[in-house]
Amino acid sequence: MAKQKTISKEITITGVGLHTGKEVTLTFKPAPVNHGFIFVRSDLEGAPIIEAKATYVVNTERGTNLVKNGVVINTSEHVLAAAVGVDLDNLIIDINASEPPIMDGSSKIFIETLEKAEIVEQDVEREEYIVTENITYTDEQTGSEIVLMPADEYQVTALVDFGTKILGTQNANLLHLSDFKKEISKARTFSFLHELESMLDNNLIKGGDLNNAIVYVDKPISDQTMEKLKKAFNRKKITLQANGILDNLELYWNNEAARHKLLDVIGDLALVGVRIRGKVIATKPGHKINTNFAKKLARIIQLEKRNKIPQFDLDQPPLMDIHQIMEILPHRPPFLLIDRIIELSDRHVVGMKNVTMNEPFFIGHFPGAPVMPGVLQVEAMAQCGGVLVLSTVPDPENYLTYFMKMDKVKFKQKVLPGDTLIFRAELITPIRRGICNMQAYGYANNKLVVEAELMAQIVRK
Repeated sequence: MAKQKTISKEITITGVGLHTGKEVTLTFKPAPVNHGFIFVRSDLEGAPIIEAKATYVVNTERGTNLVKNGVVINTSEHVLAAAVGVDLDNLIIDINASEPPIMDGSSKIFIETLEKAEIVEQDVEREEYIVTENITYTDEQTGSEIVLMPADEYQVTALVDFGTKILGTQNANLLHLSDFKKEISKARTFSFLHELESMLDNNLIKGGDLNNAIVYVDKPISDQTMEKLKKAFNRKKITLQANGILDNLELYWNNEAARHKLLDVIGDLALVGVRIRGKVIATKPGHKINTNFAKKLARIIQLEKRNKIPQFDLDQPPLMDIHQIMEILPHRPPFLLIDRIIELSDRHVVGMKNVTMNEPFFIGHFPGAPVMPGVLQVEAMAQCGGVLVLSTVPDPENYLTYFMKMDKVKFKQKVLPGDTLIFRAELITPIRRGICNMQAYGYANNKLVVEAELMAQIVRK
């Protein structure tokens, strides 16, 4: 498995926002493992964070716009495409405005900036979603469709039909992510003249410039429109070239529009939050269908991950038996609820409990139909996580673990005498100041029986 990657140092660029026209300062910063891509609004009180996740997409008009607790990030797709394009997993994107600078309308400058900050490997393996069957999303109104199918690596094909004489059917392909910089990253954003007029009339694209957006002329230009364009772009003269593009802008490729649509697909699918191993075929893609597909895929991945039952050979000697567990945990019978530790790393732990009829809680908890109390299932998961967090200190016997918070607790199945419970707890964020935030699952009889997000703190006795 490949290792996660981030950048080695902070690096800053400045530019103007496409729609606000205001100067924006953007700083790329290294991020710890399993952090993903996050935006930080350093211009707002408390520097609020917005994770680059599809769940925060609320609007896709003229870009992919994220909102969390009222904090907005507009047109996120170009910078996210760059982060994926240089093979990053973890990155902090600190900006002092609601949208990243438009730069030249592509991901090229973001790519170059990130490379100057030096890409570095981290110590944890990359999480990757391996596609095993076709996943499809269709927009019946527009005819747009995205299909994700199995493949040996991340590949993207964009099939575009603009339905105009000046810009008809195009397609673009990315067979290897390593080709993104050369083949896709400098494909610039574009607009048709009729769209441009509407945006100008609504006082948008204040940061627009003929150097950062291709304008395809799909209608006759009136003198009134020409004057409006001169004023908007601060030009004394604007001409229409033979290729149907305003002013003297040269295309990098004849299918640059399709390549930019492919760039947008990669940026929008970064919001899934997990690297994809599969081939994306996007027919008539746009931010709306891209992000709707990202939401669907994120839900599928979450469900599969939650329902994936760990398989372990319980006949093998455990990593820790009950005596070794008691050397770490302060708990003792009848409140020691873990019998074995099967796996342990700096990020996760797997433990086991045999549920027998001799458990003291069965005496009073539905004695005629004994069921393991849900709160004790959560406690057992927490003790499993306690082994993880206490293993990070050299003298665990001198520490205690205390619950701070339980969230999203769900009980799926009854746990009965004779069941073997398998618990898996994994860090959501790195341990800081003795505080451990974990996602935990419990399984029995090849079924998920309990899950919760747990937060605990270790303190000296």
